[in-house]
Amino acid sequence: MTNEMNFNYVTPQEVMAWIEQKTFFHLVQTLTNDYFQKIHLPGAQNACVFEVTFLEQMQSIAADKTAQIVLYGSSERSMDALTAAEKLQSEGYQQIQILKGGIEAWRTQGYALEGEFVNIADNPETQLQLSDGQYRIDTDQSLIEWAGRNPNTKHFGTVRIADGHIQVANGNLTGAVDIDMDSIDNINLAGDELQPVLVSHLKSDDFFLVKVFPTAKFTVDSGQRAEKPYLSADNYDVNGTLELRGVKANISFPSTFTHTDDNGLVAEAHFDIDRTRWNIIYGSTRFFEHIGMHLVFDLISFQVRIVATK
Repeated sequence: MTNEMNFNYVTPQEVMAWIEQKTFFHLVQTLTNDYFQKIHLPGAQNACVFEVTFLEQMQSIAADKTAQIVLYGSSERSMDALTAAEKLQSEGYQQIQILKGGIEAWRTQGYALEGEFVNIADNPETQLQLSDGQYRIDTDQSLIEWAGRNPNTKHFGTVRIADGHIQVANGNLTGAVDIDMDSIDNINLAGDELQPVLVSHLKSDDFFLVKVFPTAKFTVDSGQRAEKPYLSADNYDVNGTLELRGVKANISFPSTFTHTDDNGLVAEAHFDIDRTRWNIIYGSTRFFEHIGMHLVFDLISFQVRIVATK
């Protein structure tokens, strides 16, 4: 069968027949080398399509661009082999074929596989699976980045997390994060004499009034997992209460969670808040007139990275 990209698809039965007939062709698995060591088709070689050296790897396997090549990946759902075929076609390879259904279809036919874990049920590693329990935030690896703007420029910097935890129960999230407001710092003016001036301004009563409210707190009231929680996309909707400068207000934002090799978790979120909801009104034309050069946009952007251990 030929698809719209002019690549021929071959069935597991056809490939098995070529193997039994000792037909010469290059059989190439397009997944990572680690996965190749776990499981692969007999006689296959490996060239990882996710690596920038993929074409060099293929050159070492098939220097002759007229040679017959059969590419395969994990399943019909995964675009690994198709992506590899597109790369090879652009480099002038002429006889490219794709094993329809990849390893999954090959296994379904009952054909032999080789590798260290051929008898273990395959996890495609596409969707999030968090274990229930409490996760303590690693404050050394976790960080909040902020950005504020005015008509002339953008200032950005960091603020540290002091403490916190995330609780997972049946896929639902709760928890709390304490934020050290005295740690607020600026990055874009590093080395400039105005940097300490800006930091002091942010800590003053014009903005966060740090001497009175040294800690901000975000309480995770609920975290609902997406219907299809892909690891590379927003997979949780987080809803909670942010207490900042003594004022509490609700915020919601999408977040991307994933698990770590040691059964911990990593979370990334990017969102804006309207600072005036927390009575931070300096430079806002909703509250002041004739501001001139002191105008500051109401929205503050945050990029939050949480690393937590179970």
